[in-house]
Amino acid sequence: MEIILLERVEKLGAIGDVVTVKNGFARNYLLPNKKALRANETNRKLFEVNRHKIEADNADKRAEAEKASKGVEGKTVQLIRQASNVGHLYGSVSARDIVDALEADGAHVTKSQIVLDRPIKAIGMHDVRVALHPEVAVTIKVNVARSPEEADLQAQGIDVMAQMFERDAAPAPEELNPAVDADAAEDAVAETADEAVAETADAPEGEATAEAPAAEASDEPPATDDGEQA
Repeated sequence: MEIILLERVEKLGAIGDVVTVKNGFARNYLLPNKKALRANETNRKLFEVNRHKIEADNADKRAEAEKASKGVEGKTVQLIRQASNVGHLYGSVSARDIVDALEADGAHVTKSQIVLDRPIKAIGMHDVRVALHPEVAVTIKVNVARSPEEADLQAQGIDVMAQMFERDAAPAPEELNPAVDADAAEDAVAETADEAVAETADAPEGEATAEAPAAEASDEPPATDDGEQA
């Protein structure tokens, strides 16, 4: 369908531009929201007659949006939600949730002004665009966490999920490197052997040890070469 834009529409054009769009987009969004007119001969003439007023009204709305943006731009809102151990939300954060959080912080916006490129389904810091006017948009941060303490850490720039994974991956004391334990055991055995050698060296000369008992004396006379006793 060919239409005449009554205001700037992102990725389509500016006021007065005649563009072609899909029929469903025109009928379901542009026309009912008074963002465009069907591009027939009657509407072309009507637009030209009212162009000056349309552009003046748009300028006034843009000025109001720019003024309102000062109370919204750069804001951070906090949302506490339940989530799994890996940070996935049980559900998702909606535009209405963000509007309510901004309202509680003194910033007044509408649901249609919240631009979510994709649903928020995980904890963390998320940048969200707020379109206060077709030509005025600001960015806010949405801090989604499982607790106020976790939200405070995220606000400080700490990635709580990465921190959690690092803590879980750290080995417990009993899980130390087996190679290191083997080296320590080998050193202990060597030290024990050295002590045993030192004790043997310090024993009095001629004293028998447990490992090498002294030979017992014999009462029999020594044998002669021919086998007879002396």
